[in-house]
Amino acid sequence: MLLNLPLSRSKLDRAAHLRADQSALDELWQRAGIIEMLGDRFLTEGDSLKYLAPSEARGERYFLGLDETGKPFFVCHNKFHENEFPEEFKSLRTIGAQLDDLQIGAAVHALALTQWHEAHQRCAKCGDSTHVTMAGAVRECDSCAASHHPRTDPAIIVLVKDEADRILLGRQKIWPAKRFSTFAGFVEPGESFESCVSREVLEECGGVVSEMRYLGSQPWPFPASIMIAYEAVITNPQTVKADGEEIEEIVWLTREELKQKSSTGELLMPPLISVARAMINNWYGPTAKQDLSGGEAWRS
Repeated sequence: MLLNLPLSRSKLDRAAHLRADQSALDELWQRAGIIEMLGDRFLTEGDSLKYLAPSEARGERYFLGLDETGKPFFVCHNKFHENEFPEEFKSLRTIGAQLDDLQIGAAVHALALTQWHEAHQRCAKCGDSTHVTMAGAVRECDSCAASHHPRTDPAIIVLVKDEADRILLGRQKIWPAKRFSTFAGFVEPGESFESCVSREVLEECGGVVSEMRYLGSQPWPFPASIMIAYEAVITNPQTVKADGEEIEEIVWLTREELKQKSSTGELLMPPLISVARAMINNWYGPTAKQDLSGGEAWRS
């Protein structure tokens, strides 16, 4: 059974067939719900996205899709040039856990798309400038006419276990104090997801994977990844150790030990919208939300 991952929820039909129809897009714009972004942050009202009317919207606009009723949604993006964000603009890290299925689908799409556009102003083939086309789904070179499409970097994330059903969590040097999580790493060229799982576990803690199980996938638009989740059993729990490079500390945990360390603040959990937290909660069981309600921390 696959996990119900927080950022994989979406009620938005991306309606790709409309992207090349400018007259249809112009009509949709007039009745759209419009998300405003400043840099990588969203205009909010409380803990929800605030939708603008077309007359209020400013910035580069990209089509996101249609909801179940046919209502269209766009994002308008403005680059951030100041030292501080206005308080009504919040990051997806802050509001993600409170958004409903429609808003989370729109927000994840909007964040990934706007960050890609901001980072790909030049053609990768000839170096000339590019412009937006296909309602934001493509950038086209002004010189050689090459089309460039958004890219997503695949990364595996793995919950390591032993045969006694303990889990192994690790701490990276760059993380806040007491913050532990699962193991993860980017898929290298020519590598399968399964090979990446085995390699990352071996590199980061010396674990030898004997079996693995796919749990699901979730977009992670910070700025452009997708996390492919596995749990894996290793054969050598007694000899694993932190690699000392990326991982500086590891700890084996039973459910009772995790509950105790989380409640006392001895261990900070990954955030609620992360794949890592979903995997840990799934392993822990039905009472995870109540029992593991101690502190949490982002990577940085």
